[in-house]
Amino acid sequence: MYGIAMAALGMLSTMATGLAIDAYGPISDNAGGIAEMAGMSHRIRERTDALDAAGNTTAAIGKGFAIGSAALVSLALFGAFVSRAGVKVVDVLSPKVFIGLIVGAMLPYWFSAMTMKSVGSAALKMVEEVRRQFNTIPGLMEGTAKPDYATCVKISTDASIKEMIPPGALVMLTPLIVGTLFGVETLSGVLAGALVSGVQIAISASNTGGAWDNAKKYIDSEHARSLGPKGSDCHKAAVIGDTIGDPLKDTSGPSLNILIKLMAVESLVFAPFFATYGGVLFKYI
Repeated sequence: MYGIAMAALGMLSTMATGLAIDAYGPISDNAGGIAEMAGMSHRIRERTDALDAAGNTTAAIGKGFAIGSAALVSLALFGAFVSRAGVKVVDVLSPKVFIGLIVGAMLPYWFSAMTMKSVGSAALKMVEEVRRQFNTIPGLMEGTAKPDYATCVKISTDASIKEMIPPGALVMLTPLIVGTLFGVETLSGVLAGALVSGVQIAISASNTGGAWDNAKKYIDSEHARSLGPKGSDCHKAAVIGDTIGDPLKDTSGPSLNILIKLMAVESLVFAPFFATYGGVLFKYI
């Protein structure tokens, strides 16, 4: 466990490089948005799209380092939890542990579905507000009037707080419920299942989301005009892929790092309580 902790610390020592890599993509993306809103030439937009595509690739690499360090930290916390709870052997053949493994492997999928659904509902509210402003504010379509930016910002801010309550409750309540009702053996299986499943989903989400985003940019460019113009089936499929890929790589993927670490930390904090009073359900069966 000491070696695992040192490996995690070594990966975290590249934080400065990781932050620079992650910041490159959003800067290029914002530059492209500014160029389009300013009415600059299509050639400038193509250059910013190329930079943004490179930024998506570098961001996926940076997220890979973050996921790796989170996995090592979670593994070290898992070892500390097992030691503090007094679990000598985590037997996979035990029904208690096996049930925990299944539940733990399911949690990252459930968590990712909740976060992606939250992004979709918030985006739909934003679209409805933008349509309302275009229909009610005179001169907005012609560019002679200013839109109501504050309402759009309020929608995104409120959604970012309110929509994260259910996923946060899932992460916080799962160790408490499992540890109290089923005991430390089942909870150790939940932590192990969430760790293995969460790391795989996080890496897949980051890479898949970036690939779909870059595919849409490639189809929009002049190099892929043979695939079909805007409005074609190929372009529509790429837009749908980009719509799904953005919450995958920017929301679900990075947030899974928090899931696997927070569950392990909470379980470690309550380990003495679970070891003494846990497994209430099995005591009465």
